[in-house]
Amino acid sequence: MIITIDGPAGTGKSTVSRLVADMLGLDFLDTGAMYRAVGLEAIRRRANLEDPRELAYIARLCRIEFDWAQKPPVLLLNGEPVSHLLRSAEVTQAASYVAVVPAIRELMVRQQQRIGREHPDLVTEGRDQGSVVFPGAELKFYLDATPQERARRRVRQLRERGELVDYHEILQGIMTRDHRDSTRTVGPLSVPPDAEKVDTTNMTQEQVVNLIVLRARAKGAAQRP
Repeated sequence: MIITIDGPAGTGKSTVSRLVADMLGLDFLDTGAMYRAVGLEAIRRRANLEDPRELAYIARLCRIEFDWAQKPPVLLLNGEPVSHLLRSAEVTQAASYVAVVPAIRELMVRQQQRIGREHPDLVTEGRDQGSVVFPGAELKFYLDATPQERARRRVRQLRERGELVDYHEILQGIMTRDHRDSTRTVGPLSVPPDAEKVDTTNMTQEQVVNLIVLRARAKGAAQRP
C-alpha cells in the first residue's frame, strides 16, 4: 500500500507521515528532505539561488539516498548523513528556490517513483505525491491549516531548535511560498481529486494520525511483523 500525504508548508506532514508509517509498519519517505538536501548543497557551493540552471546543475551532481535501516530513514547527501541539518531557516529558504526549478522537480519525481518501486509499502509526503508522483496510490490525503496557524507551528519548531525567528516574517514566507507552489508549472501544489482533505487547524497531531491510520486499516493495511 502506498499512502500519499500532501499539503502546504507547516501542516505537520512530515511528523504525521512518520507516525502513520510507524503505526502501520510501512516505510516513510520525506520528499521535502530531498529538495532541502539540494538546497543545502547549493548553500555549501555558494550558488546563486536565483539561477535555475546553476541549481539544476548542482542537483544533477548530488547523490541523494536514504539509509532505510534507520527509523526514520536518514538522508545521505553524497554519502554524508545530513537529516539533522535540513530544517534550519537558511536551508528552508534555499529549498524554496530549488523546488520551483522544473528540471529539479522532474529529477526528484523520477527518484521518488524509483523509491516507490523498491519500497511498495510506503507513506510518502510532499506537495505533489498524490497528483504527480503516485497518482495510483491506494490512499491519498491533503493536510491543510490556516497560514496563521502554520506560521505559529513553524515558529515554535524553529525556536525549539534554538533559532531566533520572527512570526511575521515566517507568516509572509509561508504565504509567498503557497503562491509560488500553487502557480508553478511543474508539480504545482494542488488537492488530488481523489484525496481526502483534512483541515488540521484545530486538530491535534494525534487526531490527524489516528484518522489516517483508521482509513488505512479500513482499506486493508495491516502492520507488518
